[in-house]
Amino acid sequence: MKYPIGIQNFEKIRREGYAYVDKTALMYKLVSEGNYYFLSRPRRFGKSLFLSTLEAYFEGQKELFEGLAVSELEKDWVHYPILHLDLNTDRYDTEGTLFSRLDLFLKNREKEYGKDDNERTLGQRFEGVIRRAFEKTGLRVVILVDEYDKPMLQAIGNDTLQTEYRNTLKAFYGAFKSCDRYIRFAFLTGVTKFGKVSVFSDLNSLEDISPLPQYCTICGISEEELHRDFDSGVQLLAEANSMTKEECYERLKLDFDGYHFTMDSPGMYNPFSLLNTLKNRVFRDYWFETGTPSFLVYQLKKTGYPLESMTTEELSTDTLNSIDIMDENPLPLLYQSGYLTLKSYDREFDEYKLGFPNREVEQGFIKYLYPFYTPKVMDKGAFAISNFVKAVRKGDAEDFMRRLENFFANGDYQVMGNLELYFQNTLYVFFRLLGFYVEVERHTTDGRMDILMQTPQFIYILELKLDKSAEEALAQIEAKGYAQPFADDDRHLFKIGINFSTDTRRFDDWKIVE
Repeated sequence: MKYPIGIQNFEKIRREGYAYVDKTALMYKLVSEGNYYFLSRPRRFGKSLFLSTLEAYFEGQKELFEGLAVSELEKDWVHYPILHLDLNTDRYDTEGTLFSRLDLFLKNREKEYGKDDNERTLGQRFEGVIRRAFEKTGLRVVILVDEYDKPMLQAIGNDTLQTEYRNTLKAFYGAFKSCDRYIRFAFLTGVTKFGKVSVFSDLNSLEDISPLPQYCTICGISEEELHRDFDSGVQLLAEANSMTKEECYERLKLDFDGYHFTMDSPGMYNPFSLLNTLKNRVFRDYWFETGTPSFLVYQLKKTGYPLESMTTEELSTDTLNSIDIMDENPLPLLYQSGYLTLKSYDREFDEYKLGFPNREVEQGFIKYLYPFYTPKVMDKGAFAISNFVKAVRKGDAEDFMRRLENFFANGDYQVMGNLELYFQNTLYVFFRLLGFYVEVERHTTDGRMDILMQTPQFIYILELKLDKSAEEALAQIEAKGYAQPFADDDRHLFKIGINFSTDTRRFDDWKIVE
C-alpha cells in the first residue's frame, strides 16, 4: 500500500495509486445543497486535499473519480472556471507580505481573464477577475481558498500587522458578495474562526460546516475508515512491534484518535500521524513534531491563564467558535488549533468542557510547555524528568523531594504577574509530565493542591501549601482522610507535606511521614 504522506494533490494520489479515503459522497452533498462554505480543522488534517478534490471535481475530471462514491452520483461533469487561492506558501511576519501574495494571485488570473486598469484595489481587481471569468466561459466561477487565516495566525503578537491583515482580507473577501451572481461555489478552509465581524462581515451566506454532525468526518480518518481501508497496514504494524492486531488498534486509538468537532460524533484520527505510523511501522508523535505551537504559548502566558483550567473551564458555543476573544481567553484558539477537543456538553446551559484529544497531543503539548513554565536552571541535566521518575519508582521520597526543592531553589525566576499562579502552573506542567511515566492525579480545590502518585510498589500523597508550613499540610492529609482509601493496600505509603514560600520562591519546608 502506498501512503500519501504530505501529498495534498488529489490528481497525483489517484493517478499514482496512493491510498485514498473516499470523502466524495460528502463532497457531492456540499455542492448539491449549497454555494458558500467554510471549514475549520487543525493543521495537517486533510483540508488541502479536500480542496484539491473539489478542484478536480469542478474541472470535470471524471476519470479521476472512477470507483469512488461520486462517480455514481454525478452525471454532467462540467468544467467550471476555478480561482484557487493558497495562502500556505508565505511567511506572513512582515508588512506587505499578504498584499504581495494576493497581488501575485490576481496578476496570474488577470493574464488568463483580462485586466481593467481602472480596478486599483485588491477587492476591485478580484471582482473584475470573477466577472470576466464568467463572461469569458459562460459559466459561474468556483472559488477555493486554502488556509485563509494563516496571515493572521502568524501575526499574533503584532497588533498592527493583525489589524492590517484583517482589513485587507475583509475588503478582499467582500468581492464574494458583490459578485454573487457570477459565483457557482465557494469553499474556504482554515485552522481557526476569526469572527465574521472582523473578516467575513459581508459574507452572511457563508455556512460554517465545521461543527455540523453530517460533516464531522469530512476530514481525518474515522474508526470505520481505518478498519475498512487500512486493516492490512495495521496487521503489518502490529507484526513489526510484536503486538496482536487488536493491541495495535488500541494503541493507534490511544495515540491518534479522539478529535470531536461536535458532541456525540465519531472520534476522528489525525491522518498525518496515523499514515506516518502505518508507513514507517514505528509509533512516534509525527503531527506534533512538524510544528511548535509558539503562538499558543504566547497567548497562554499573555493572558495569565491558569493551566489547570484548560480541562475544567466551561465555555459557551459562542465563545468556543471564535478566537476574537483570545486576548482574554486562549481556549478557543487551543480548541480550533487541535490541541484541545470537545469532551462534554451541558445542553441546559449550552456549555462545553474541553480536554486533550489523545496521548500524542497531551504528551507533546505538556513537554512543549515544560521549559516555558518551569524555572530556568543552569544544569538542565540534573533536573531531567527521568531522575524524578526513577526516585518515585524506587521509593526514594527523600531524593524526589530534594530534587524538587533544588528545582525551585536554583531556578532563574523572571516571573511577571501573579506568583501564586506561576507556582500553580509550574506544578501543573511538572506533574502532568511526570504522569506520563508514573500514575499521577492532581486535584485543585480552592487553591489547595493535592497530588497522588502511584507505582506498583509505592503510594505518595502530597499536600502543598503556600506561605504556611509542612505540618499544616500533613495535618490536612490526616483531617481529610486522604490515606484512608489505601488502608488495606499492601504498597508502601508516603505522606508528604510541602510549603512554598512566595518570599523566597522555593520550597522552604517539607516533611515526609511513612
